[in-house]
Amino acid sequence: MEFSTITWIVLAGALATYLTRIGGHLILSRFKTIHPRVEAALNAVPAAVLTTLVAPAAVFTGPAETATVIVCALAAFYLPGMAVFVIGWAAVLAFRALIG
Repeated sequence: MEFSTITWIVLAGALATYLTRIGGHLILSRFKTIHPRVEAALNAVPAAVLTTLVAPAAVFTGPAETATVIVCALAAFYLPGMAVFVIGWAAVLAFRALIG
């Protein structure tokens, strides 16, 4: 059985992802306590990743997606994450039906 180029790319990506995750864990597990600045930086990572995924969709995809991001941003101030997810899902469907 011969693997295609895409299969090798997927396998290499999976290996790189695994190594970066396990590497971070191995490095941080050597410390008994984590410096507050390091902890603050690690706590900011999910928001940074979410921003890099959402911002391009809001700017470059279309008006329905931009409106959905605005609705979700406002809902996130008042509701838990899962509720915001459901509202975003419903909003993008509604805006795509209304706006196109």
